[in-house]
Amino acid sequence: MVLFSIAYFPPASYMQALVHADKVMIECQETYPKQTYRNRCYIYSANGKLPLIVPVIKPNGNQTKTKDILISYEEPWQKNHARALESAYNASPYFLFYRDDIEEILFSSHELLVEMNLDILRKILELLGIEKKICMSREFVKEPGSNDLRNGFSPKKKEDTSFREYSQVFSTKHGFIPGLSILDLLFNLGPDSINHLSTKQSANY
Repeated sequence: MVLFSIAYFPPASYMQALVHADKVMIECQETYPKQTYRNRCYIYSANGKLPLIVPVIKPNGNQTKTKDILISYEEPWQKNHARALESAYNASPYFLFYRDDIEEILFSSHELLVEMNLDILRKILELLGIEKKICMSREFVKEPGSNDLRNGFSPKKKEDTSFREYSQVFSTKHGFIPGLSILDLLFNLGPDSINHLSTKQSANY
């Protein structure tokens, strides 16, 4: 059993670790941490690495558990994210192939962040052609053991440069950028994404 955090269109390296995990459990009982992939992802824009952040509400302040985090709709972040994705990937080989599936989740107006992120994860697995049972944590365990990846992927950490490179839309302008959302891989490689993720030698987790 490998323990993961929730993630908003998670990094490709997160998905790679999940693909190789025998069993997957998603942490939702933790006290919600700030500035993580739980409510953000990074894409490759014409100007380089661009964050897409989901605004959230903490009903219980800084003691709010991840399972209770609400999504804020005071600003049109869904339209902004959809517009940013189209601008960044409209020229990619598979953007039009996957856009409807991605936007369907994006505009579903979930109440809870964990619900949206779980739907995103299930959809990504479906698009990759992977069957994987996802379990939710029922209690918080501070030290669950060696298979704890809850903080294994963080925008605060140094970017994983061991992930096998692939063709990106603006790579001729900015070079290969690691640590991006699984969407970057999907829009650029399409059905071949699973073969890229399945290459264990490129994993760094």
